[in-house]
Amino acid sequence: MTVSEYLKQNTAEYHDAAEKLFNSEKIFNKTFTFEDYRKIISTNYLMLLHSEDKIFGKLSERFSEKLQLDDRKKLPLIEEDLKSLSLKSTAASHELEFMNECEAFGAMYVIEGSTLGGNVIARQLSKTEGFDGVTFNFFGCYHENTGAMWKDFKEVLDTEFHEEQYAEVLSGAKKLYTFLLNVN
Repeated sequence: MTVSEYLKQNTAEYHDAAEKLFNSEKIFNKTFTFEDYRKIISTNYLMLLHSEDKIFGKLSERFSEKLQLDDRKKLPLIEEDLKSLSLKSTAASHELEFMNECEAFGAMYVIEGSTLGGNVIARQLSKTEGFDGVTFNFFGCYHENTGAMWKDFKEVLDTEFHEEQYAEVLSGAKKLYTFLLNVN
């Protein structure tokens, strides 16, 4: 089993809890409201604000090119969404720390995975009444390259981390999911 399969299997309950928190089912039955969208952006903003620099800071230099890290920065994009939605930036009620590169990759798995769902969310909401002027900077961050960016990330993850590191990688993913689920 690859580390990405291991993470998918062992974070499923967190993923499901996040979908429930954000009322994801309402996106597809077109009952998702503008307030629901503001909540999902605000929460994801706090997650990125408290994790992105810490994650990137734990990654060794060799990953900069392998992962095109400059193209994966999402905080400036979600800050644009925050501005366009007239939301204030706030701090979270608790801190988030990653102990090492393994945990940082686990956390990055959560963020990069969210871009897959985000792309679907952006597409769906752009067809929903009331979302006409929304730019979806964060959810549409990779545009048509979403699949390729996810594939590249998973390839690096699965190549670089071995079974004895899986628990540490999972620890980082669980830390970020736990933060996301308890941020408000």
